[in-house]
Amino acid sequence: MASAIITNANAFLVTLLLLSLSHIPFSSSTIQQDFVMCLVDNSDASFPMDSSFFTHDLNASSYKMALETSAQNLRYLMPSNPKPEFIFEPLYETHVQAAVVCAKKLQLHLRLRSGGHDYEGLSYVSEMETAFVIVDLSKLRHINVDLESNTAWIHAGASIGEVYYRIQEKSKVHGFPAGLCTSLGIGGHIIGGAYGSMMRKFGLGADNVLDARIVDADGKILNRAAMGEDVFWAIRGGGGGSFGVILAWKIKLVPVPETVTVFTVTKTLEQDGTRILYKWQQVADKLDEDLFIRAIIQPASKAPKSKERTISVSYQGQFLGDANRLMQVMQRSFPQLGLMKKDCVETSWIKSVMYIAGFPSTAPPEALLDGKSLFKNYFKAKSDYVEEPIPMEGLEGLWKKLLEEDSPLTIWNPYGGMMAKIPETETPFPHRSGTLFKIQWLTLWQDGKASEAKHMEWMRDMYSYMEPYVSKSPRAAYVNYRDLDLGMNGKGSDAREWGNKYFKGNFERLVKIKAKFDPENFFRHEQSIPTGLE
Repeated sequence: MASAIITNANAFLVTLLLLSLSHIPFSSSTIQQDFVMCLVDNSDASFPMDSSFFTHDLNASSYKMALETSAQNLRYLMPSNPKPEFIFEPLYETHVQAAVVCAKKLQLHLRLRSGGHDYEGLSYVSEMETAFVIVDLSKLRHINVDLESNTAWIHAGASIGEVYYRIQEKSKVHGFPAGLCTSLGIGGHIIGGAYGSMMRKFGLGADNVLDARIVDADGKILNRAAMGEDVFWAIRGGGGGSFGVILAWKIKLVPVPETVTVFTVTKTLEQDGTRILYKWQQVADKLDEDLFIRAIIQPASKAPKSKERTISVSYQGQFLGDANRLMQVMQRSFPQLGLMKKDCVETSWIKSVMYIAGFPSTAPPEALLDGKSLFKNYFKAKSDYVEEPIPMEGLEGLWKKLLEEDSPLTIWNPYGGMMAKIPETETPFPHRSGTLFKIQWLTLWQDGKASEAKHMEWMRDMYSYMEPYVSKSPRAAYVNYRDLDLGMNGKGSDAREWGNKYFKGNFERLVKIKAKFDPENFFRHEQSIPTGLE
């Protein structure tokens, strides 16, 4: 009786929606009505239409909120950017299956979004398909932590911050080695690799995945055994939107100590900053595996209220242990930084995660449940990998470039440790042995289209300047720092131009798996894995 009431209630809501769509221009309303009716026919679970289905014509304010809430790069939310026909937010896995079946039946192009952090907006904007819809997984966020098996099942719409919180809710000595930005959607995060401050100890998030559940192009739910080892390999670092809809990951928990130490030490050029950074390049990948020190580099005022700028380098560290042992490691391996005991903060693992993510020290762990991005800007990003220390003259030239721009930022993340021990063919993510550190390049602005061309030109000029100092053949890049400058599908470029940069020798294996698993290329976007190479 209860299920019949639910079904009848849902049918009533659908009827109301279809009536409200009747005043919309024919082509648009037909697409929406056909999709809604198809969802009802193909899903055995009801859904509240008013909170699951968003269309500009029906409720412009709700549609705008659903589109923009998790989108991180404001550059792709301007009026000139294409907008989805509608946004569907599934409540159950069967809704996702129905969405895939219906999109295929109605020949609608899908964009899949778990957290909205794609740097080029590919989870919520399509430049290559005129009519597209968004399937937003943000309401599929259940997390089940099982300490007995040392594992957790995590749904794709959960943020990595929520995952961290649910783990520490059960245990203070378990963690997971994934992202530094706690609002990242776990679905897209892991499928691109998922690096974090414990990667030198435990590898990437993708290196610690035991199973997964995905929806394929036929709307079937497959686990590791059903999808096969090739596809399971491909989704652990091969990038989102190519093989299916990630519903959930089964992850392996890792041990963390009760006491974790964090610190930030900032040096400017006037404080011998160039020499210290040159030394950091030589030691960062060779430090104790319990220690992660990243360098955050940006222009800063030489003095309070001064318009004269210098370069500041903030060394932000996380150490899996207490301050006394950290001081011993630093005095032995990197005394040039001048770390003092007073710089160190001993805390729990969960609070160390929040420290690195930029939360105030007074914020409780529950703040991680908010899941909202602390970073919303107009921006352009690129990435590089470095295999030999950048010489002093190269750094000095870089400082000149950074001081030419309004709000540039570059973050250098150390490799080595476990990252150097895992073979580059173990997963599609190939940046392993021989990598000293990864660079993230960013330029940010606030006035939208008005100054976009200027900032984009600066970024490309700076990227060109760095070419002699970074990896070569290919000049490698990180797929989760999506960069459409590297090339796009359907633009007359060879997919190898960007595929080899992201995946090196693993790219051709990804293409073969894609051709077999999704031969009709249903899951596609500007840099999705193609079904073949010319």
